[in-house]
Amino acid sequence: MKQVFRSKLAWVFGWAWIVFATWNAWDLISRGSMPSALIAGAVLGVITVFVGLLALRPAIISEEGGVRVRNPFRTAYVPWSSVDQVRVSNAIVIVAGDTTIRCWSPQPSARERAKAVRRANKAQASDQRRHDAAAAGRTHADWVAQQLSEMAVLRKRNASGAISMSWSPVAIAGLAVAVALVVVTIALT
Repeated sequence: MKQVFRSKLAWVFGWAWIVFATWNAWDLISRGSMPSALIAGAVLGVITVFVGLLALRPAIISEEGGVRVRNPFRTAYVPWSSVDQVRVSNAIVIVAGDTTIRCWSPQPSARERAKAVRRANKAQASDQRRHDAAAAGRTHADWVAQQLSEMAVLRKRNASGAISMSWSPVAIAGLAVAVALVVVTIALT
């Protein structure tokens, strides 16, 4: 069973930007005049590529045989049997032997961490049950790390494949398109 963990706010922002960029691209094509439409289109295109790479692409995908981590330009795969530790600092970090993989999404912000600590302190002060107090002190990233740790223990027998890291051809192509947009715009204006 596949499960995807990502920053929901970044994902919503990314798709909202795609809708905004599509609308503006249509407007530039239908009503724009050269060279200002070309410059605006290039700026819009470059920003859209970076929004796609930084907001839409990053995710942690748990699969039956292991966990796949998609960062902006690289994809890593770690079979469940190789996962030694999942910890959270300023990012979720998966340790597998000598390999350490930092996950771009979801990340706990300092503000989210401080809010979680305040909730935990408030829960302890009001003498709530221990489970509620412990859950109150966690961020979304802490919850994801716990889920991944539990999956690593439960799915160790179903592990498949080997640890691998690869560049994303789609991300590299997107970056090449952004560079090409800038070069063409400079050349034609």
